[in-house]
Amino acid sequence: MPMNPPPNGWDRPEQALSRAMEVLSAPLGDTMGRLSAALAELVPHLALARMSAVCAFTPTQFAGDESVTARIAGTELGSVAVRVEAGRPWQGEAELGGVPYPVLAVASAPDGLPEAGALLVVVRTSGEPLPEPVAGVVQGLWDLVTVHTARRTSDAEPAQAAVSRAAASARARAIAELTDAHSTALFSILGTLRAVALDDAAARRGAVDLAVTALVRLRAGVELDRELSEEPADAAFGRLTDELRPLLRHSPVTLDLRPPDSRRTLPADVAHAARAAVRVAVLAMLEQGAELRRLHIGWQVAEDAGDIGALRVVVRDDGPGRLTPEALSAHRITDRLAALDGHLVLDALDGWGTTVTVTLPLDTPEAARPAAADPLETLHPREREVLQQLTLGRRNREIAQALHISESTVKFHVANILGKLGAGSRGEAVALAHRAGPAPVRPVRAVTG
Repeated sequence: MPMNPPPNGWDRPEQALSRAMEVLSAPLGDTMGRLSAALAELVPHLALARMSAVCAFTPTQFAGDESVTARIAGTELGSVAVRVEAGRPWQGEAELGGVPYPVLAVASAPDGLPEAGALLVVVRTSGEPLPEPVAGVVQGLWDLVTVHTARRTSDAEPAQAAVSRAAASARARAIAELTDAHSTALFSILGTLRAVALDDAAARRGAVDLAVTALVRLRAGVELDRELSEEPADAAFGRLTDELRPLLRHSPVTLDLRPPDSRRTLPADVAHAARAAVRVAVLAMLEQGAELRRLHIGWQVAEDAGDIGALRVVVRDDGPGRLTPEALSAHRITDRLAALDGHLVLDALDGWGTTVTVTLPLDTPEAARPAAADPLETLHPREREVLQQLTLGRRNREIAQALHISESTVKFHVANILGKLGAGSRGEAVALAHRAGPAPVRPVRAVTG
């Protein structure tokens, strides 16, 4: 026991255990709210923010003042994560929702569960340092919550599993797009600082303008990736144009753009991959040096007889023509294209320039398409509730009592569930629900800043 134990009901083991049980017994969706209530007196706070690798709802969760939590972005939590070492609480100031707050951050990476890493950020009401015993209690409680959540989500309920898969897919798209945009912004700033045509003061002003613009776009990109699953081809090309112009603002290179002449909607993954491929090619071409004078970028949506179609992307320069495939493979763009059944061709002719051509099919590649539609998505909310009860081994009468419906209604729902899942028995339906499982999400790695 520490010499100065935490106050406010956490100083006696039985009280601490009681509060921990209140948090751990909550439904997964209510865990953060219970945790906030348990810590209210120990660490007065405005809000709690969680970034977790294992979650049956979303990778980030919040509790507390909605005027604070509604503005917090995942990228801001990631900035906090790099300052924290698992098992060692960190206190300091962090920018959340564009506003600096005093925070307590704890990270947990349980032994034997490396995929279950999780970060908790407590947005405090005061910047006064917390005593070590208090921070230690928060760390210990968070370790318990992390392990408990990981165990529960390994056997998630059917409805939760469906939401988890959708959240994981959206998160992967957002991370990929934000990473590419961040790389472009850094290169734009570096190009401005290197520009021989600008004096030091002008270069600094230009770099600051680019940095501010990049931050605005990154935050707008977070919101856009939350909402969009498809983009019109011309709008996707327009976003690319906005991203590329800062690269050449202080460069002698002329940008020749040829937008697509089709308003066909592109799958979000295709649009993201196409923009990433162009950015990688442009960055590699600009690195060739002063011989470069012009860049041509064109997109074309090609239709075929089966109305499947493909997006053809061309990036061509008038440089020395000595660009190698290794200059592109360093960015792993070929792997990203291959995941969508796309491919890249580099044609470099010494003294005549380089042409990079990318082709992306507009249908879902067989490798990425599920073998069949997710059966859980075909169930209505009430049918999912009944299936959840089935997974708990309950009979019709017990289900009727739990859901406050009649047994005949339960039988009706069970028959519909079996039909939609293609199951021959209740046991088979339960097995299908368990096999669906939650989608894996990349763990949060907390390291010392």
